Amino acid sequence: MSGLKKTAAGSVLLFIVCLCAGNACSASLPLDKIKLPPGFRIEVYAEIPEARSLAVSPSGTVFVGSRGAGDVHAVSPGGQGRSGRVHRIASGLDSPNGVAFRDGSLYVAEVSRILRYDGIEKRLDSPPRPVVVRGDFPRDRHHGWKFIRFGPDGLLYVPVGAPCDVCERKDPRYSSVMRMKPDGRDLEIFAHGVRNTVGFDWHPGTKELWFTDNGRDWMGDNRPPDELNRAPRKGLHFGFPYCHGGDIPDPKYGKGKDCGKYTPPVLKLSPHTAALGMRFYTGDRFPEEYRGKIFIAEHGSWNRSTPIGYRITMVDPAGGKPEKFTVFAEGWLQDTVSWGRPVDVEVMPDGSLLVSDDKAGVVYIITYGKEGR
Repeated sequence: MSGLKKTAAGSVLLFIVCLCAGNACSASLPLDKIKLPPGFRIEVYAEIPEARSLAVSPSGTVFVGSRGAGDVHAVSPGGQGRSGRVHRIASGLDSPNGVAFRDGSLYVAEVSRILRYDGIEKRLDSPPRPVVVRGDFPRDRHHGWKFIRFGPDGLLYVPVGAPCDVCERKDPRYSSVMRMKPDGRDLEIFAHGVRNTVGFDWHPGTKELWFTDNGRDWMGDNRPPDELNRAPRKGLHFGFPYCHGGDIPDPKYGKGKDCGKYTPPVLKLSPHTAALGMRFYTGDRFPEEYRGKIFIAEHGSWNRSTPIGYRITMVDPAGGKPEKFTVFAEGWLQDTVSWGRPVDVEVMPDGSLLVSDDKAGVVYIITYGKEGR
């Protein structure tokens, strides 16, 4: 479906909103609007409705979660860096945003459950019945969708977002990052005071957890910032709901609180950009200056008077003390109209970078060099 919107200058801007999953839809996406550094190229890798979190197996099978769609898809590798068939391996689930792959099994996060599909790559056309790994997470739908990922310690990390914009709850599981063994045993809280993280990864050298966190709403257009955080050990508290961005007391819950007692972000990101998926670039296909950097998918603001975000940014971790972020890819926002919203990023075995987009209903692939894919 397409439409026309008048810009502030009176000119007419064509915008496209994809509500389909066919070749005609992906062909209409204005990929020429995406600005990348010289030498980089973006293409549609697969068409998947409401594509959200990504996980890639060592053999190159791409697993894609969703939210309202309730589906989980897999994209089999097609050879020479291209995609193969798209398989729907689950449907009717409760916001299966998070996906993780380990030892031949796919883990899927619903709002209150973690499911496991064993031997999934051999059964993409006839998926097995899932095993419920754990089914006692809170059922709140506000920030109830989850991003999950296995850490270098072999544990599955599962966040539980705040069940509100900003609030205080007695149940310590809220506003936390938890972790457990792959079979669901020994669930524990790893980090406190985390409003809503929908993306995290571990530094390839130090093995420390880094994660994005979305700031609260309704404090104005320009604060608080979204956050990039680092958790080198268990037990740290990152301030929510008492302090935001490290040094901004909450108008209600921050009274009498010392923001200096909480762990500040290692980098303040732009306010209300909905920084979601993040990955350290561990491939070797991009030039040297991109290796080891953090790529962050900004889903884009939803209630800011002037929209921002809708892009991919890049951060140099710089020994744990990054100083700034730079824009790596942008163009999903044209004037004040977005035709796409990046959600997650993932590094493929060949070093290319995948980006999911739940608004356009696709997964993109970003490559470098004249040979493209």
